Amino acid sequence: MSTVVKALSLLDHFDARHSEIGLADLAKLSKLDKATTRRLLVALAVKGFIEQDPATRRYRLGAALVRLARIRDATFPLIEIARPIVEGLSERTGETVHISQIAGDALSSVFVCESPHANRVSVEVGQILPFNCTASGLAFLSAASEAFQNQVLSGPLPRITPKSIATPAALKKRIEETRKLGYALSEQGFENGVVSVAAAIMDPSGAAIGALSITSPAVRADAATLVQHGRDACEAAARISASLGGRLAAA
Repeated sequence: MSTVVKALSLLDHFDARHSEIGLADLAKLSKLDKATTRRLLVALAVKGFIEQDPATRRYRLGAALVRLARIRDATFPLIEIARPIVEGLSERTGETVHISQIAGDALSSVFVCESPHANRVSVEVGQILPFNCTASGLAFLSAASEAFQNQVLSGPLPRITPKSIATPAALKKRIEETRKLGYALSEQGFENGVVSVAAAIMDPSGAAIGALSITSPAVRADAATLVQHGRDACEAAARISASLGGRLAAA
């Protein structure tokens, strides 16, 4: 792993629940020694990708990432396009709907509209979604390149719940089933009591860039509801893909 990749991989450990992380914890999470972790953090801080709180000495994401994110959103407006579609779908289904996007070799949530119900599923922006045990991950894989699929199949497949898909053979079979069905289904593979359906979002070239997922408590997700959610997810993902293609073509 190159020094650049090691440095940038440190950023992946920050999310909404872990907005500030100490040196020792960050070294443990990244499986690097403290001296190497500190050196990488200093390099990231020079360019504004990381900041250190002078009082707590803990690290947080820097303002340079905000600047780059705004440039990205201006030139590739996925969230702007998806927002009204996601909000409308959440209102219509009464469930949490979220958009995920691929970045490197990780899929993470980038926009969430939560269900109005007291009993609802919460998804955090920035949450990493494992490919093998989430509907979003399965939907993305079903539309991803064969090379990317093989990369995931050859890597570790985390068993997060007893229903997680944890073998390459089982995952390959599920990818094929998802491709034929048109949407992915994950029944308590990522969190007990949670059921999700998802469909892939494509860019103008036809490459998968993310997924749209409808996530609900299992007690509200009978078979007929899941079929309807699957159809809804496919339709919404197709609208986002089409709108994104038209927007970029016009630009």
